[in-house]
Amino acid sequence: MLDFSKNYFELFGMPVAYVIDAADLAERYRDLQRVVHPDRFASASEQERRLSMQGSILINEAFQTLKDPMLRARYLLSLHGVEMGDGKGATQDMGFLMEQMELREALAEAKDQADPFAVLSTILSGIDQRTKGLVAQLTEQFESATPEQLAAAREIVLKMQFLQKIHQDAEALEAELEDAL
Repeated sequence: MLDFSKNYFELFGMPVAYVIDAADLAERYRDLQRVVHPDRFASASEQERRLSMQGSILINEAFQTLKDPMLRARYLLSLHGVEMGDGKGATQDMGFLMEQMELREALAEAKDQADPFAVLSTILSGIDQRTKGLVAQLTEQFESATPEQLAAAREIVLKMQFLQKIHQDAEALEAELEDAL
């Protein structure tokens, strides 16, 4: 069965690093699930079925964490002893905060534009580009993971959380507009 004391990277037999091969991760996920999937333990003892279920849950949680760039960064920070808290922390970058206020205003005004879908598409595209840039920065910060780099990585993750929330809000508005058609 699984060693529940391993971290997510060890569980998947991967190096503890920010940059991962997504295809390799998916393949290892399928391999691990084949080994512990509860269907394989249908006629096993109660304890074996429970361990199988717990293993399957752990593998799913680890996979979801490692495949998402922001969740992977948060997890890596926790492995390095850097706590993110409840996910509601705020970045100290005032320029970034101003950009977020402007994005929020643009999102609030999108509904009243002649072509709100085009406005939302532009907003979503900008958020995606900005997120890609932050992911590239995270890659650099985790290379040697000095205390200064970890602090910078934490700040980047806070920014990614802001962007993710605005992205979700923009998608929700888009769905709302589509429903109104």
